[in-house]
Amino acid sequence: MTMLDETDRRIIRATEGGLPLVARPYHALAADLGLNADEVMERLRSMAARGIIRRMGIVPNHYALGVTANGMSVWDVADERAGDLGRKIGALDFVSHCYRRPRHLPDWPYNLFAMVHGRSRDEVRARVGEIAAMLGKDCRAHDILFSKRILKKTGLRLGPERKEPCSA
Repeated sequence: MTMLDETDRRIIRATEGGLPLVARPYHALAADLGLNADEVMERLRSMAARGIIRRMGIVPNHYALGVTANGMSVWDVADERAGDLGRKIGALDFVSHCYRRPRHLPDWPYNLFAMVHGRSRDEVRARVGEIAAMLGKDCRAHDILFSKRILKKTGLRLGPERKEPCSA
């Protein structure tokens, strides 16, 4: 098990609500913690390399940006092609994330998922049509599951009784 020292824990606790919304967030974080910015960035890189942090990224509020239609497009593609096809889909500017999941036959044949964002459901449907055209014969079937509400997204949390990370 990978252990965290107290400085790592302080960095995680300080970032649980996100990074500061300033031009140099790591420097602001370091100043708040009384640390050097290079040390903070190196510790974050180390935690990522050790698997404590999977990734760091921006989590926009799509609704505040006017992008109120969100559809999880689901795709039935050959398992041996899913990695390559997923990378192509994930590179599209209207797709926020794309990943594989196991099929649950006979009811659920889909193994590739891609979140498509748009200003309307019609726009999302059109974007999914673009993906279908791009996939061509590699697409055996697809569907769209539209979001009904936005879920609260949170970052890494340290549990109150635990010394190691847990998800919230």
